[in-house]
Amino acid sequence: MNPRVIDAAEALQKLSTFSAVIDVRSPSEFALDHMPGALSWPVLDDAERAEVGTLYTQVDPFMANKRGAALIARNIANHIEAHAQDLPKSWAPLIYCWRGGNRSGAMAHILARIGFSVVLVQGGYRALRRDLRADLERLPGQLPFHVICGRTGSGKSRLLQALQAAGEQVLDLEALARHRGSVLGLEPGQTQPSQKLFETGIWAALSSFDPRRPVFVEAESKKIGSLHVPDVLMTRMRQGRCIHLELDTPLRVELLLADYARLSLDPPLLLERLASLRALRGAETISRWQEQIDQGDLATFTTDILRHHYDPSYLRSMSNNFEHFPAAPVVRLQGIDALAFDRAAEQVIAAAYGPAQASSPPAAQTQADVVSG
Repeated sequence: MNPRVIDAAEALQKLSTFSAVIDVRSPSEFALDHMPGALSWPVLDDAERAEVGTLYTQVDPFMANKRGAALIARNIANHIEAHAQDLPKSWAPLIYCWRGGNRSGAMAHILARIGFSVVLVQGGYRALRRDLRADLERLPGQLPFHVICGRTGSGKSRLLQALQAAGEQVLDLEALARHRGSVLGLEPGQTQPSQKLFETGIWAALSSFDPRRPVFVEAESKKIGSLHVPDVLMTRMRQGRCIHLELDTPLRVELLLADYARLSLDPPLLLERLASLRALRGAETISRWQEQIDQGDLATFTTDILRHHYDPSYLRSMSNNFEHFPAAPVVRLQGIDALAFDRAAEQVIAAAYGPAQASSPPAAQTQADVVSG
């Protein structure tokens, strides 16, 4: 039995139908980006890939091919022993490498000779990435975006989680970016994915959505930390219907102190992040915030930075960039517990679908009150 070869467009369309998606590139290539759900079965590790490449360019291609073949054969045998011994004959993997050449071809050939139904991607990762980027240009235009707007600390991310728990379609860009989208938004010890991996995560979400139903997304800037939201997606979000989430400032402070608890426990890191705002807010303001943090008065600091930094920036950005924001219906939260967000989600669903189509009736207005924006 020989591997079946398909093009990248077909592979992306059928990605979820394979028993497994096997990426045979080196670990560093895999870490930079890989297809959603892919398993890393490298046939050359990073050091081996560098060794073979050096032999090829500096010594002799024939010598490089012999050395590469020995390493690849040994590594494929190790993967089969480690991962494939208990797999049934019906197991049908999709396999790709960088260009659909020697590395994926060797793995696909051996697995197919065993008797597995193997599919190989023509053109490899490069072709998959090319077609994925084309999809990112096309998919946003097919989806009805409903944008959750609200000042910093109003609970937009928690509302998205409540909407997702209610079975709604949610694009959580901050979760995909591993960043909360502000100067303080990177969790201590966390690193963001590469731009390519971020875009792959967005593609996986967009391609799973039903275009007949709303897609809920948080209002974002063009950048989330160091990552750029794709331009076409950003344009479509800014054209989407808006829902304005409101929460009183004391509750916003309470929510932020809970969400940023780890950062609050590291005052030096907090002060380091704030230093980037010196040119924008001035030395006097930064010194005041530093004094509040040094005194352990994080509630006062949080209230202060909301009033003098986040809120003015938010109102200016929303007015300039989201065309339907001025007329957005307002959901007013009276609490920050799970029940308050669940009831707010019910109100958002009602606003998106219309009351007759909402999955549940509007909640009592003691928890979430919807008024005209």
